[in-house]
Amino acid sequence: MRIKTTQGRLGLAVLSAVLLNLCFPVAGPLPVWRTVFAWFGAVPLLVALLSSDEGDRPLWRGFFTGWVFGVVSYAINCYWIYQTMFLYGGLPTPIAAGILLLFSLIMGLYYGLFGWLISFSRHATGDVRAPLLLAPCLWTAIDLLGAHLIRVPWDQLGYSQIDNAALTTIAPWTGTYGITFVVLALNALFAAALVWRSRFWWIGAVAVTLLLQAGVLWHPAASPTSATAVLLQENLSVQQDNSWAGTQWDPRTGKYVDLWNVNTNRFVEWSERTCTPYIAGMPETNAPLVTPECSAAGASPEAAHASVIVWPEAESPLTEGDPRFRALMQRMTAATGAAAIVGNLAADMRGGHIDFYNAASVFTSDGALLGRYAKIHLVPWGEYVPFANVFSFAHKLTRNAGRLTHGWRRVVFRLHGHHYGIFICYESIFASEIRQFVVNGAEVLVNISDDGWYGDTSAPWQHLNMARMRAVENRRWVLRDTDTGVTAAIDPYGRITQSVPRHEFTSLAVRYGFNDDLTFYTRFGDVFALLCGILSLAVLARAVRLTIDRYWPYGRKRLRRVE
Repeated sequence: MRIKTTQGRLGLAVLSAVLLNLCFPVAGPLPVWRTVFAWFGAVPLLVALLSSDEGDRPLWRGFFTGWVFGVVSYAINCYWIYQTMFLYGGLPTPIAAGILLLFSLIMGLYYGLFGWLISFSRHATGDVRAPLLLAPCLWTAIDLLGAHLIRVPWDQLGYSQIDNAALTTIAPWTGTYGITFVVLALNALFAAALVWRSRFWWIGAVAVTLLLQAGVLWHPAASPTSATAVLLQENLSVQQDNSWAGTQWDPRTGKYVDLWNVNTNRFVEWSERTCTPYIAGMPETNAPLVTPECSAAGASPEAAHASVIVWPEAESPLTEGDPRFRALMQRMTAATGAAAIVGNLAADMRGGHIDFYNAASVFTSDGALLGRYAKIHLVPWGEYVPFANVFSFAHKLTRNAGRLTHGWRRVVFRLHGHHYGIFICYESIFASEIRQFVVNGAEVLVNISDDGWYGDTSAPWQHLNMARMRAVENRRWVLRDTDTGVTAAIDPYGRITQSVPRHEFTSLAVRYGFNDDLTFYTRFGDVFALLCGILSLAVLARAVRLTIDRYWPYGRKRLRRVE
């Protein structure tokens, strides 16, 4: 199959961008049937790249084809950037749209590199076999490069299969990268069937697709539970004043009441509930709503009290050094006997100036401050502003935009005899960083986040799926507590066992368990992706040698004589 026009190749690139985005959340939970698009969505792109060898400047055409694919793909997948900048950053429509376009143009360069190297392999070897074999390794290696270079590994292709329980069994060995490799390998098989017009290849590709897609029907046994946590969903809007300064009229008492006390007392009251209604699965799906039998004291028969209470990252005035906050934690832990993990703003005096941190403060069951985890991987242009003079608008995005300092220790905390690892919001997309909490001894992971900045877009659901993959890779329970949702318990197979609806003030009492085994991925990290990079370099080195033999035979002969 040959595509001879530039318009045809670019059309195929855009088609691939659309098809591959269908296997990710668009504006709500991803229906499982749409994950099938991952198996053949990259085929048009591969066919376009394999056809770019004809005519002049084939490598440039390969780069441009891949770049167009990347730009369109990121613009579709991350359209929520526009909403964040427009609604919450207060930027005019053209500037907000321009930021999304600039982001897509930069991130698309990765796929431009992919297109250039595939075209180079095709041109150097004069055959499609080498680039087809190269494609899965190269795509995986470029994903790894993206995670460590520009450091925005958002929605890599492997995440599309988070609901395929059979396929995700390789994640504890290879991480998400192994799933990406399998997906691209099947796309390459379909591309081979198209290029060679072989019935044998078509039958094989379809058979493998059916076999892999059947993995969504496999359901591992339920993971054992031994403890209860209460996750508070505060539902504080990022568009309102959450400083809680001043008073308000209370018609029940006929008096003015302090806003700080009203809100925090409400938080404590809901945090004491250890028996709450929940959705037995993903919100906004057909998952059933469960109303458990509760005792007169408001506890479920299986959990008389919670081991830990979690409050999310949120735009609230809670600060670690506030005496009112410390007294509040002492009162809550004394009443419940639970430890507490609370998102707040922390500060330290260093060198004559104050460093502020996006932090999770950890309190023991007697109200003592055990320590804090300060967020290490801050959100660029939000929590810190690179090139601050150029991106001065970013200071308006959040109350603490550009003024936060990153933490430096991935500390774990011992609570009630078990070790907890905590990561905050955006950090959940960095697999190689989250695994280090488990290496340091975490038996359960806690993820606090404020997804209110995403609104009702695809981003909260994309973010959730990436957090789910962290549970799979490390075989750990993840307690995910967010300001506006999705608040949920995620088992070691990435399944959501309990959740609550989004955009509601509520609390969720969840059952969870502990695990101290280390997976291969936890121990050794991105070894598989590194191997893919080494194999890609080996194939490309062979292509370079063939190119030298073709265009510089005299030089090759001289090199042989020297050797």
